[in-house]
Amino acid sequence: MAYDGLVNYSIVKELNKTIINGKIDKIFEPNFDEIILGIYSTGTKYALDLVTNSRYYRANLTTNAKTNPSQAPNFCMTLRKHLLGTHITKIYTNNLERIIFIEFEGYNKSKDFSNKKLIVELMGKHSNIILIDDEDMIIDALKHFSLNSGSYRNIFSGEKYELPKSDKLDFMDISDKDEFYRVLENNSKKLNTTNLSTIISNTFTGISKTSVVAFEDELSIDNELNKYNSDTLFEYINKIIHIDTVVAGKEFDNDYSLTLKFDNVPSGENLLVNFFLDDYYTNKESKNTFVTYRDNLLKLILGKLKKLNTRLDAVNEKINDCRDAEKYRLYGELITSNLYKINNEHIEKITLDNYYENNLPITIPLDKSITPSMNAKKFFKKYQKLKNSKEFIEQQKLSITNDINYLESVFYEIEAARNVEDIDEIYSEIRESNINIKKKGKKSNLNKSDKSIYKNSKPDKFGEILKFDIDGFTVLVGKNNKQNDYLTTRLASKDDLWFHVKDFQGSHVILRTENKIPSQETIVKCAELAKKYSKANQTANIMVDYSYVKFVKKPHGSKPGMVTYTNNKSIIVK
Repeated sequence: MAYDGLVNYSIVKELNKTIINGKIDKIFEPNFDEIILGIYSTGTKYALDLVTNSRYYRANLTTNAKTNPSQAPNFCMTLRKHLLGTHITKIYTNNLERIIFIEFEGYNKSKDFSNKKLIVELMGKHSNIILIDDEDMIIDALKHFSLNSGSYRNIFSGEKYELPKSDKLDFMDISDKDEFYRVLENNSKKLNTTNLSTIISNTFTGISKTSVVAFEDELSIDNELNKYNSDTLFEYINKIIHIDTVVAGKEFDNDYSLTLKFDNVPSGENLLVNFFLDDYYTNKESKNTFVTYRDNLLKLILGKLKKLNTRLDAVNEKINDCRDAEKYRLYGELITSNLYKINNEHIEKITLDNYYENNLPITIPLDKSITPSMNAKKFFKKYQKLKNSKEFIEQQKLSITNDINYLESVFYEIEAARNVEDIDEIYSEIRESNINIKKKGKKSNLNKSDKSIYKNSKPDKFGEILKFDIDGFTVLVGKNNKQNDYLTTRLASKDDLWFHVKDFQGSHVILRTENKIPSQETIVKCAELAKKYSKANQTANIMVDYSYVKFVKKPHGSKPGMVTYTNNKSIIVK
């Protein structure tokens, strides 16, 4: 990760200009790996985001709001007990180690004078937040570890806090560029490489390979170990660490790095790195959250579709059996009418004249374990059972088919979704459709953090409907089945035009006519829009049906987005 010791050091430098002496007035734990400290400093409110996620670990001031659980977790309650009301007296790092020490002093929530220290360790999957007292004894930690579990130190209440161990050198202990080059030369031989970024990242703590490559790009030098490159990098890294110059974040190679910024710095701006990281990681987390929610929901729907298709196969087999009902009635009648000449023997089959087909011979399979007369009764019983169940099975097939068609339309919606809010609306729609997509007896693939965004979904939440202006007409497009229903059955007027691709899942498109007659060119454009927002958007030629809204009906009890229509015309979109 690019969040290395240099970034961490720059963050802390900015925090020292901003929140020292700030009062802790709020503490939240929005996720199991994140703590937010609300700080009031010199008339301004700040939020310090401490994240221990293995992929997105960091510490920075944030302006992006997070949803908090209704009940605070234990560690959050401990922090509130000891830190609310106290002031930040000191923020520092252990040189370029990815560790931040925050010291607090003052009267806490219990009205006791308190000296506490919060240690934020930002080291990938080992990241942690630890609260200790003035004797370095651990009060509590976000994550607990013990020697028995394979950890090299104990992290739990009552233990003495120990710093993490590192066998790398400290860059800030290097006296000059000549010593820097000698160290790199020696380690080049040990590592058996002249790749400069590899040597530096494996020699010094807190300097990542990503940062070195970015610095080389900034300085226009190559990645080969030589005296010039070594000296140039040493001077540049020293400037970032020691010179009190604004250090700005910048994107580099799908990640980010640091660069010195002397010009075009906004007056009084002290938080360029903090705010850059805040926006950068918020955007990344948002994308990751969206992909996770989307993929989990797709997985559940695929699982449900698989089960429904298996049920449909079983129902089709039963329907095939029902088609044989008349055959069993015939078998029973032929055996009964010929009992007088059939020996009462246990046989496997019997051949009789079928008087329904000009006395052509027909061979009837029998159950050898019972007599022919009992076989006749068995055939009549099976006939009656299939006859009675035929209507029920056909209704069952219709219900299963409707569920499959509906979930396939939802599958398209999810693939077309672009953000978490879209997925939220779709999930809400599925819940209202009475289709259970969760596995019985097992945990859902939507984990606790996933579900938190869904629990407040409202039945009347339709989200933002897409709106277009085509040749002076307003055209509305639904992004999901709930929006489609709302558009067609509640929002549209009876003289508006309704568009939908034929035989594919897709959005309902409404052309608001407002008592005007649209041209054929406008109708073609609306049909193109219906194709674009459908599962057939990559198909070369597709048929789009359109009709007046007054001819579009929603059957009673049908799934969201399902309608029937008449008096329609069709147009091929090429």
